[in-house]
Amino acid sequence: RRASVLAGQPAVPAWKPAAAQSRVARWLEDACTPWENRRLLALDGERDACGVGFIANQKGESQRRVVEYALNALSCMEHRGGCAADKATGDGAGIMTAIPWKLILDGLDADKEAGEPKALGMIFLPPSEKAAKQARKLIELAIKDQGLGVVGWREVPVNPEVLGVEAAKTVPRIEQVVLGAPADMDDEELDAVVYEVRRRAEAALLSGAVADKWDGEPYIASFSPRTVVYKGMVMSAVLSQFYEDLQSEAYESTFAIYHRRFSTNTLPRWSLAQPMRVLGHNGEINTLLGNLNWMRARERELVSATADSARSPLVDRARSDSANLDGAAELLSKQPGRDLPEALMVLVPEAYESNKELDLPAWAGVSDFYKYHALHQEAWDGPALLVFSDGKWIGACLDRNGLRPARYLRTDDGLVCMMSETGVVPVEESVVEKGRLGPGQMIAVELSTGDFFHNYEIKPAVAKRADYASMLKKSAGRVEKKAFRGEPEMSEPDLVLSWTAFGWSLEDVGMGIADMASTAKETTFCMGDDAPLASLSAQPHMLYDYLKQRFAQVTNPPIDPIREASVMSLQCPVGPEANLLAVSADAAKRLVVEEPCLSLEAMAAIKGTSHQGWRAAQIDTTFDVAEARANGGAALREAIQRICVEARAAVANGERLVVLSDRAMSQTRIAVPSLLATGAVHQSLIKEKARTKVGLLVDTADAKEVHDFATLVGYGADGVCPYVAYEAIGAMAAEAGMPPSTAMTKYQKAVSFGILKVMSKMGISTVQSYKGAQIFEAVGLGEEVVDTCFTGSTSRLKGVGFDVLMKDALRFHDAAWPAEGRVPDYLNFGDYHWRDGGEAHYNTPAAMVALQLAARTNAREAYAEYSKLIDEANASVTIRGLFKIGNDGLLPEVPLEEVEPASEIVKRFATGAMSLGSISPETHESLAKAMNALGGKSNTGEGGEDPLRFKPIMDVDAEGKSPSFPHLSGLRNGDSASSAVKQVASGRFGVTAGYLANGQQLEIKMAQGAKPGEGGELPGYKVTELIGKTRGTTPGVGLISPPPHHDIYSIEDLAQLIFDLKSANTGARISVKLVSEVGVGVVAAGVAKAKADHIVIAGGDGGTGAAVWTSIKHAGMPVEIGLAEAHQTLVLNGLRSRVFLQSDGQLKSGRDVTVAALLGAEEFGFATAPLIALGCIMMRKCHMNTCPVGIATQDEDLRKKFVGQPEHVMNFLFLIAEEVRGYMAKLGYRKFLDMVGKTERLSVDPSKLNEKSSTLDLSPILMPAQALNPEETMYKIMEQDHGIPDRLDQQLLPQVKAAIDAGSSVKISSEIVNIDRAFGAIISNYVSQKHGEAGMAPGSVQIDLKGHAGQSLGFVLARGITVTLEGDANDYTGKGLSGGDLVVFPSRELGEDYLREAHNHMIVGNTSLYGATDGSAFFRGRAGERFCVRNSGATAVVEGVGDHGCEYMTGGRAVILGPTGNNFAAGMSGGIAYVYDPDNTFERRCNKEMVGLSKVSESEADMAELRGYIEAHAEKTGSVRAQELLATWDDTASKFTKVLPHDYARVMAERAARAALSGAGGSAASQVA
Repeated sequence: RRASVLAGQPAVPAWKPAAAQSRVARWLEDACTPWENRRLLALDGERDACGVGFIANQKGESQRRVVEYALNALSCMEHRGGCAADKATGDGAGIMTAIPWKLILDGLDADKEAGEPKALGMIFLPPSEKAAKQARKLIELAIKDQGLGVVGWREVPVNPEVLGVEAAKTVPRIEQVVLGAPADMDDEELDAVVYEVRRRAEAALLSGAVADKWDGEPYIASFSPRTVVYKGMVMSAVLSQFYEDLQSEAYESTFAIYHRRFSTNTLPRWSLAQPMRVLGHNGEINTLLGNLNWMRARERELVSATADSARSPLVDRARSDSANLDGAAELLSKQPGRDLPEALMVLVPEAYESNKELDLPAWAGVSDFYKYHALHQEAWDGPALLVFSDGKWIGACLDRNGLRPARYLRTDDGLVCMMSETGVVPVEESVVEKGRLGPGQMIAVELSTGDFFHNYEIKPAVAKRADYASMLKKSAGRVEKKAFRGEPEMSEPDLVLSWTAFGWSLEDVGMGIADMASTAKETTFCMGDDAPLASLSAQPHMLYDYLKQRFAQVTNPPIDPIREASVMSLQCPVGPEANLLAVSADAAKRLVVEEPCLSLEAMAAIKGTSHQGWRAAQIDTTFDVAEARANGGAALREAIQRICVEARAAVANGERLVVLSDRAMSQTRIAVPSLLATGAVHQSLIKEKARTKVGLLVDTADAKEVHDFATLVGYGADGVCPYVAYEAIGAMAAEAGMPPSTAMTKYQKAVSFGILKVMSKMGISTVQSYKGAQIFEAVGLGEEVVDTCFTGSTSRLKGVGFDVLMKDALRFHDAAWPAEGRVPDYLNFGDYHWRDGGEAHYNTPAAMVALQLAARTNAREAYAEYSKLIDEANASVTIRGLFKIGNDGLLPEVPLEEVEPASEIVKRFATGAMSLGSISPETHESLAKAMNALGGKSNTGEGGEDPLRFKPIMDVDAEGKSPSFPHLSGLRNGDSASSAVKQVASGRFGVTAGYLANGQQLEIKMAQGAKPGEGGELPGYKVTELIGKTRGTTPGVGLISPPPHHDIYSIEDLAQLIFDLKSANTGARISVKLVSEVGVGVVAAGVAKAKADHIVIAGGDGGTGAAVWTSIKHAGMPVEIGLAEAHQTLVLNGLRSRVFLQSDGQLKSGRDVTVAALLGAEEFGFATAPLIALGCIMMRKCHMNTCPVGIATQDEDLRKKFVGQPEHVMNFLFLIAEEVRGYMAKLGYRKFLDMVGKTERLSVDPSKLNEKSSTLDLSPILMPAQALNPEETMYKIMEQDHGIPDRLDQQLLPQVKAAIDAGSSVKISSEIVNIDRAFGAIISNYVSQKHGEAGMAPGSVQIDLKGHAGQSLGFVLARGITVTLEGDANDYTGKGLSGGDLVVFPSRELGEDYLREAHNHMIVGNTSLYGATDGSAFFRGRAGERFCVRNSGATAVVEGVGDHGCEYMTGGRAVILGPTGNNFAAGMSGGIAYVYDPDNTFERRCNKEMVGLSKVSESEADMAELRGYIEAHAEKTGSVRAQELLATWDDTASKFTKVLPHDYARVMAERAARAALSGAGGSAASQVA
């Protein structure tokens, strides 16, 4: 089965000789650039994920089968890799093994005088012989300088004809160098010397390449006494075809690591393929820039030979995240007494901070190990599965979140196999254990002894190597949380002067700070941000506003800071670090701060600390106002330099803490913005390699909201005390009658949670890793400012310098102390709400009135007035408003009547993804009816859709009214209220087989503009009967939409979801929604390679969604930047022709559409504007259920106020299309597609620029994409190859079609392998087409499978289908289960011993039954992490689960007949779980925030229900565990715990009470069901 599918892969195009590069290679460009200014490869150039694994022989025997199994496993995971546009250049594949000395030395022309062959280097040399010769000479010199010999060079036999066209252009010359060593040199010394040789050779090679401009990147793939790496830009099956060594029977090994890469980008670079030298990495390091900065700063402190300029740097911004982590792990593992398992425990620690399991005796010392190392090594944080080997150890570990799949098995003949997917190694009959790695866990094999170690054996053993507890007790300190003092110290006039001088507005005080101090939460806002960027605004702005938060999408997952708070931490050590490489009490001499938002008391304690004899130096960050007025930016620049000099002097004088304070600000002194001062000092100390010698604290008045704190910490602050905020809160609290200390505590809590939320949206778990990570993009800051204060941050548009920043600071200062004796101004620019004479806004009252008049009258004159108002607003608010369209004489105008009609243009329009719940049914259905009538598309949003709407409306009377849709008018039979776009988001609300089958386009929401990187909530008062039915949940119970991290946390998992959805509806377009940010272009390229048909680029200014201020104002980039980047990158990579590109970001006029088309979009989304057309008046109360016009509410009385009609939307969009036609005529285009991507028709309009916007460099947006790749088209012209004919259920469909058509029954059987993914989805789609949501009778279609099922077995399995699998399955088993039945039990080939213990072995992977809505699942064995996440109606029985079981569950039943992991039931708001807990450990593993626990034995009804599930499980799977429990039922029942959500219990009780009053029969449970 597998062979037949693999054989059907596209043929490799004929190899062509390497072509000359048309531009400077990236590696050479970075090599010629100073370290600080190099582009950060992993964050804005390449992002990747992969399939990875290892095979090891515990018996220590070199075997050919180890290599063959690894190569076979690699081929079995081809679907986890990516390919370039040529469909043959792989993103990378590779294998690491022991050195096959017999093969290497056979025929080698060896130098007998060079010593015994002891080590091997695998070298990628430049293609030209001249450069290669130079490279060999440099390597030989490095070898001989360290006392080793060169035994000989070996040309690695390769077959370049199997390479893809792109790979062939950059294929290096690949050779091996054999190193000789004296016979008496022991292994440890040899290891150290070889490491030293490689570091020196790397430095020499790079210097030589730069000096002589070599024609290819020199790279050392491996250089070791024990291991060798074969890798390249190839597909999995091609690796052994290219490297002929791998085909040799003489190639044997005791172990192998294999890796298949999926990169978002496709430009080939051989050095990026993996494995690296000790690691194979599946994931992303989100904190990379911070890790690199800190490692760079530590170099001076490292006592091993690492700081010599003759060696390559430890870390390098020009390397990938994987390569840098590899280098850090290699360094640590080579220290005396350390090994690779310990190194990875240090660098990638588990979430120890809240893990109660580590308090148990079996884990003694482990928590202290982590606490000690956290004092001087921040975690390399991000989703990661790391497979590692140095030839001494081989193993694998997961990061603290554990999202990557990591299955392993052991056989009775000594093989240990770890893999991203089960079923890739053919050893089923000899398996004795099947397991998985959970979050933070590790397994390892010590190759010299053959001993295998589980996580619970490795961690305590490593922790016992030193007495970490005593070192912590002796040396570490802690800044304890202290109670806030009660009263403010500032007088009210002084307070007002202070906050005014620092730029606070009345909105900041009266809404932002007041809300945080009263509710302990940030202010929630909605309807987007329609104010200008700081760099476009004519008003003064604080520096914080120029920085936008980055967020995770596609390549790595965000985290839920509420439901998964157990993996997050705000603790951070401050003060000088000791040597990272030495373990001693001196290394523990640091202070631990509980949270970065410091109280006044904590700051006072730090300033006066006597810990370890430390002293704190306070540096004044203010300077003379007169000097600022006289010299402007020069004065600011000089003040920053003075602050940096004082900070460096303090460090040199032995001060251990530096406090930057602006408390001296007064009428005669002005403060340097604290972010400028902090960033400048942090970078200055890094350059001096002195940052790790001192703690950096900020005592400031200008920090007030969450974003301010996030930026200060992100640019290096260890802690921030917002002293004026506390003073303001104290004054407001006293006036309101609240204890000031209570209000201050709430404010601190709001800030701290907000910081967690900002971190979590980038997938970062700890403040220590976030600190200095600089995960922001500057929008409108000039090069000098960035280079001085934010070194390495992206600022693509350049922008203002110190002069403008100084002017803005003076405008704030002058408002507090105005000239000529005027009273101080209370600043209120109207940043959030429109204010006459204040900040510019896009949605003005006049424009809204004009829009509604045009929409209701369909009058072109009214629309012209609206368009004029919008164009005026555009010039003040948006980047596109700065552009001039045409007037360039490039093409003659064409007659308007020859231009494509509006009726065709409107088909390119779509309305935004607004869920039923966020808006009313009337609004939702009106939008759908309007867009269907136009031939455009409406979008369900993430709330599902009533199945009634799937069918055409056929009950229309003579008045054009329908009883089914009473609020719609003007209907005709055949009209449709079905949304063409069915969205699939992280909540999976209402995502069923029928829902997917009825979509024309299925949209995966990776992010939304209002709150990218976050989930959401729908309060219980909005969950009506209709919404409860549509979402498959209980009315009245609030709903949680998690962040997008369950099955779309990496590029290869997004590719899987695309595969799933295409299987569920082969006729639908699969779309992926992204939000504009730096790097969205390479993400879009990855999405196209993952075979999406359609990509949405949304602006970061938000649309209709509700979110906190920090998210709406400070996350995400303008749509123009993201759209241009995505289009250009897709064109560059030859992928634009495969996908539709849609722009979605505050589009309001025909001019907006025209600019978006010229920037590269061929489809366009509208959200806010259609709502205004329907009557929205922008009250911004959508989240409060109080919308006064019935648009964004579920309140029945308010919904009656809805007066909008579908025709209003249709009129408005037709008017926009007519305006577009006018632009097309002037530009000389008859067909719409002719102007897509023609950025040369745009130019900057000087008349629209102000002082700030005139400093912007908009050329990156206006770069013509065609120039990047003249052969690529500017719009979609070809279909993606989804491989539908190869899918197993597509091949089985003919065998069941007749029975489905007839509604009868059928039974078939088949073998299945891991590349058979999403099995059942295609057949379920056919069932849904024939029988609708109701499906068929249970068991109508029975399919018996045998083998190892691929990902997403039973995806949206429809009612009436039963799939039984003898074998095991991978991740996402039962995802979206839609009424079908799924049974999985182990292969009988495993033998009786294994089957008796099946409840202790893995049977299905992570995230099984995610989003299940109905049906049943019985799994004989254990499941991985996140079992039954967002289950809303299915019944599931399993024999053990990992962490986060039943997370966000809203309905159904889950029966767990074995142990659970931690954080069970987090966010669980509905349904019931029964957990077998014989040793009473479950309670500490359960998140009881939303659920209550009770004994099942307390209720006869519960006991009967539970017994029925267990009996069914025993019958269907043959479970020994179930049989044993039933045999002792009277005793067993008392050991089960019932998990019942509080809200669910409340609704059950309320319904029972109502039923009793009405005399209705039935139990409470049945009433709820």
